[in-house]
Amino acid sequence: MNISLPRLRSPWLIPALLCLLVLVALVIWPLASMFYQSAIDPQTGQPSLAGFRTFFENPRYVNAFINTLILGAVSTAGCVLLGAPLAYIVARFEFPGKTIVALLPLATIILPDIVVSQAWLMLLGNNGIARHALESIGIDLPSFYGWFGMTFVLILNDYTYVYIGMLAALKAIDGAIEEAAVNLGASSLRRTLTVTIPVLAPALLINAMIVFTLAVDNFSIPMILGGRVDVLSSLTYTTFLSEMGGNPIMQSVLGVVSVVLVGFVLFVQKRVVERKIYQMPQGRAPLSVRAKGLSSILLTLWAIIFVAFSMIPAIIVLIGAFTKSRGPVMQYGTWTLENMDRALRTAPEPIINSLMLASVAAIAGTCFATIASYLIVKKRMLAVTILDYVVMLPLAISGTVLGIALIHTYNSGAIILTGTWVIMAAALFVRKVPFSIRSASASLYSIPDSIEEASINLGVSPIASFFKVVLPVMKPAILGAAILMWVTSLAEISATIVLYYGGMETMPIQMFRQIDAGFLARASAYGVILMVVIIVPIYLAVRFLKLDLFSSR
Repeated sequence: MNISLPRLRSPWLIPALLCLLVLVALVIWPLASMFYQSAIDPQTGQPSLAGFRTFFENPRYVNAFINTLILGAVSTAGCVLLGAPLAYIVARFEFPGKTIVALLPLATIILPDIVVSQAWLMLLGNNGIARHALESIGIDLPSFYGWFGMTFVLILNDYTYVYIGMLAALKAIDGAIEEAAVNLGASSLRRTLTVTIPVLAPALLINAMIVFTLAVDNFSIPMILGGRVDVLSSLTYTTFLSEMGGNPIMQSVLGVVSVVLVGFVLFVQKRVVERKIYQMPQGRAPLSVRAKGLSSILLTLWAIIFVAFSMIPAIIVLIGAFTKSRGPVMQYGTWTLENMDRALRTAPEPIINSLMLASVAAIAGTCFATIASYLIVKKRMLAVTILDYVVMLPLAISGTVLGIALIHTYNSGAIILTGTWVIMAAALFVRKVPFSIRSASASLYSIPDSIEEASINLGVSPIASFFKVVLPVMKPAILGAAILMWVTSLAEISATIVLYYGGMETMPIQMFRQIDAGFLARASAYGVILMVVIIVPIYLAVRFLKLDLFSSR
C-alpha cells in the first residue's frame, strides 16, 4: 500500500521556516539567554532580581541610565535643529553651491564613527591642533572629553538622518496645499506653522527617534570621548570586561535595560506616528525660490562653512596618516610613509580580517535578505508574518549587547562559537541584515504579482519562477543591499569589540586600541585604508551601476 505524505500548502513554507530558524539561533535565543542570566542567581540557580536591585540602588548605574537619556535627548535636539532647517533650505531655495550642500551630508554616513571621533580628537583633544591654536590667542575651550565632545560629535555625525528624511518629506508635500493657505490670506510664517509643520511632524518624529536610538546605542564615541561620563553602552562594555570569567549578572542586567529602553522608544514612535499620519494626493512639490541679495550671500556663506565642517574628519585623518609622530605627540608639518607602511606591510592582519568578515557577512546577509524580503513583500502566511516582526528585532539591540548575548549563548554547550571568527561574522550579519532587507525590498513593491503568476501558469514551478522572473528584476536592489552590508560591516565595532580574540582584530578595533594607547598616527593610517575600502565600492556602484544606495537608509 502506497502512503503519500500530505503536500505542503506552499513551497515557500520551508524557506520561511529556515529564515526563522536562523533568526531564532542568532537573535531570539541569545536575547532570551541574556534575559535569563539577568534574572538568575548564579550561586543557587534560582530566579532572582538581585541584579536589577543592584542596578537601581547603585548610583553609578542609575547615573549611566540618566546620562544615556540626556545624551539621546540632547543629540536628537541638536540633529533636528541642524538637519531640519538645512533640509528646508535645500528644498525651498536656489543659491550658489546648493548642489554641494545637498550631497555633502552623505559623507557623514560613509565615514565610520571611530574615524570621526578620532578626527575631532586630533583637532580639539588635549593635544589637538585647533585647541593649541585657540589657546595661543587666549581662547580656552572646555575639555573635549565628556559631554562637550560626545554631544558635539554625535550631532555632527547623525544630523544627516534628519536631513535626508526631512528633505524627502518636503519634496513629497503637494504644493497646492501650501498655495491654498496663502490664497486664504495666511502669511508665510502662519502657513509654515499651521500647514507645513503639522504635515511634516510624522516624518520629523520618525527621524528624531532614529537619531535617538543611534545616540543611545553608539559605542565608539562615548568610549573614546566620554571621559568620566558613564552611559549604558560604555558601562556595559566595561562591566563585561570586569566580569569576564566570573559572574555575568550585571552585564546581562545592563543589556536588558538597554534593549527595553530602545524597544520602548520604538514602540512610542510607532504609536504616535500612526495617529499623526496625513494623506494627500500626489502633486507637484513647491517650487524653489532663488535667493537674491543678502539672502544669497548668507546662504552661500552657510554653504562654505557647512562644506568645511563636513570635510574636516576625512581631511584630518588623511593628514594624520602621513604625519610623523613620537608616541602620542604628532609632529605636524613633517611627513612620512611609515604609518601606512606599517599598516599595509608590517601589521596587515586587521585589514585582512575586516575584508574577510565583511565579505562573509555581506554574502550571507544578501542571500538571506533577498529571500526574506521576497517572502515579506509577496507571501502571506503565518511564518512570514512572524518573520516580518522578528527580522527587525536587531534594531532594538545595541551591538555591545548583541555581542554579550551571543557569548552567553555560544560559550558552552553543544555549539561553542566563542573564540572563532564565525561568531564575529554572525554578529555582523545580525546587525546589518535589517537594512539589507529594506534595500532588497525596494524593487519588490513595483513588481506586479501577475508576472510571477503568468510564469507559474505556464508550468514553471514557484521556486523556478522566482529565480527566472523575480530575481533578475531585483538585481539592482540586491547589489545595493550587498554593497550597503559590505561597507557598514567594515565600519562595525560595537559588537565585534566584545567578540574578537587575539589575531582577529578588525580595522575599527585596531583603531580603537591605537587611540586608547595614544598612537593617533597609526590609527589614522588604518582610518585612511578603512575610508578607501568603504568609499571606492560606493563610488563604483553609484557611478557605473547607477545604484541609489542611500534611499534605504
